[in-house]
Amino acid sequence: MPDSHSSLSSLHALADAVGLAATWQDVHGRMRTVPDETLKALLDAMGLECGNGARLECSLRRLREEESRLDGRMIVAEAGKPIVFPYKGAMQYRLEYESGSDGCEGEAEPQADGNVRLAAVGVEGYHSLQIGRHRMLLAVTPRRCAGPAESSGQGRPWGIAAQVYSLRRHLLAGDGQVMRAAGGAGDYGALAELAHQAGRLGASALAISPVHALFSADPLRYSPYAPSSRLFLNTAYIDVLGLGEDTLRAALASLPEAVADMAAGMQSAGPEGLIDWPIVQAARLAVARQLFLLVEKQEDGARPAFEAFRHAGGEALQSHCLYETLHAHYAQTLGPAHGWQDWPVPMRDPNGAAAQAFARQSASELRFHAFLQWLAHEGLRKAQRAARHAGMSMGLIADLAIGTDARGSQAWCAPQDILQGATVGAAPDLHHAMGQDWGLTAFSPRALRKKGFGPFLAILRHALAHAGGVRIDHVLGLARMWLVPQGASAAEGAFLRYPLHDMLGLVALESRRHQAVVVGENLGTVPSGFNEVLRDKGLLGTRVLWFERETDPPQRFVPVQDWPPDSMATTTTHDLPTVAGWWQGRDIDWWHRLGQLGPDELKAAHREREHDRSLLACALPSRPDPRGEAPVSQVLEWVASSSAPLCVFPMEDMLALAEQPNMPGSSGTRDAGHPNWLRRLPEAADRLFASPAASEAVQAVCRGRGRP
Repeated sequence: MPDSHSSLSSLHALADAVGLAATWQDVHGRMRTVPDETLKALLDAMGLECGNGARLECSLRRLREEESRLDGRMIVAEAGKPIVFPYKGAMQYRLEYESGSDGCEGEAEPQADGNVRLAAVGVEGYHSLQIGRHRMLLAVTPRRCAGPAESSGQGRPWGIAAQVYSLRRHLLAGDGQVMRAAGGAGDYGALAELAHQAGRLGASALAISPVHALFSADPLRYSPYAPSSRLFLNTAYIDVLGLGEDTLRAALASLPEAVADMAAGMQSAGPEGLIDWPIVQAARLAVARQLFLLVEKQEDGARPAFEAFRHAGGEALQSHCLYETLHAHYAQTLGPAHGWQDWPVPMRDPNGAAAQAFARQSASELRFHAFLQWLAHEGLRKAQRAARHAGMSMGLIADLAIGTDARGSQAWCAPQDILQGATVGAAPDLHHAMGQDWGLTAFSPRALRKKGFGPFLAILRHALAHAGGVRIDHVLGLARMWLVPQGASAAEGAFLRYPLHDMLGLVALESRRHQAVVVGENLGTVPSGFNEVLRDKGLLGTRVLWFERETDPPQRFVPVQDWPPDSMATTTTHDLPTVAGWWQGRDIDWWHRLGQLGPDELKAAHREREHDRSLLACALPSRPDPRGEAPVSQVLEWVASSSAPLCVFPMEDMLALAEQPNMPGSSGTRDAGHPNWLRRLPEAADRLFASPAASEAVQAVCRGRGRP
């Protein structure tokens, strides 16, 4: 018994040391205990042996040794405040500023709790700290992120939100083949057109769906929130017109006739305007390969810019391109849905001899994938430039997904940075009684600390490279993640802690450096005090009309003047019904169609929605008829009149559309379920605001924001 008790104590000590919580509070306020078997499975997945008492003690010693290694670590401190961190050793220190200017010297003050205290530093940046024989990084961060008013120069900015894939290109008369080759699904060129149009109408921002790299060899993995890598871009969105129409004509002329016909017919997107990703991606890759061959023959033109991009990308770009090439190679035998875990063992190490030999043998193919990344990079850069030139003060607001597909490039290129053998999701709550497993993996907190937060800073800087803001999906993930052991149900998980204050400090520093606004998606159940922490750091939370209801019956809508002034306000999100769809009960009909609601439940849901329509109608100043048409423009004006420092409205609401982009949990495809991430907007990007509905919507938003 004593040995068993000791092992149990060591198990909980090890879990706590690595950040795994043995208890958690559910949505009803009840404390729940994580089974020991779950803790063991997760510790094993994190590479910490815990099979018996001896192994537990060995893992604890290993963690303590890791914490004692200070070289290369990052200390995060707020400007003007004393710097406190755990340390034992010589107290003399020297600080060298990032700029290269003279720093300062001093002597640290030992604290009773094992920490040391250094004098405050007022210069923000990433500085070098030498203390004793250790050299560390010191990140001195601002108190708050840049706010919308600072980024925009306008007191009450507004913006629109768009799914990049949903945008159409206008078919120019005179050379239909050239333009049809760009059709079928949205691209960075269409994004630039939309930014230009919205900027001219007074929008300050254009929030976009994630443009992280997906899988070029598997076009059926098209969810923007399940990327292969957050360090590179989605090449399915390349603008094949980006190098000019003459270059594209030459590329099309070089295509085999059958492929040319396919490229020319890409504008046919299938039933109900849904995207056929296999056709679109195959055609775009075929055209891009001909463009690549043309550029490879050049000595001037686009070639120098491509070479400069490739050189700047370094080993990280080379490794991603190697992954893409290997994935396509093994897709022929393993199928496109395979992961690098299915490859021969020697190929699972990107730096191993076998993988490097393959890279040398496939040098041209690696250059092609680098070329695709260059086209994507140039397309996104031009879209942000178009936004700025059109008068948008912020321009694009990028979307940073919560994690990556464990089968993908980022997990293969740097497996030591990623949680292996477990996936992330959400704990059981009111809407998902059995929890959620998103099938994604995320950063290891141990790796982040060990590498001076380098992996996190890399994805953050990449997101901000061509944007005036970033939306952090599931921002609670900066504090904790619900971790599910491989093979377990979503309810059989535990929370893993992350260094929230350090990560928020770095977000604030990068926000100031890029003069970019930061929005956190903080919907759903969050721990007490979390939203206050976001507010103190200047991150905007997210306020959605459908969730702004009084907690007590009769569930009235909260007046917009009472919405908190520290969030981005919006009518809806990509996962929720549009204003028109909600008013019509379109989401309810979909759940019935998907078998989630029986006939009686369907009737009850529509009766409840009828009541909710009356409540919304009463909340609106215009008092519309609850039985009439959806009062989309009135709702837009009402939400826009809130005190939120930034309001953003989806294009689906600006166009009064009834269908939403995604229905979580619906397992949607082209052939079954709800068609998630497949719908296209009804008009080309340069004509979207020409419709009466869009014109009325823009006027309503401007009235609400008090703008002419």
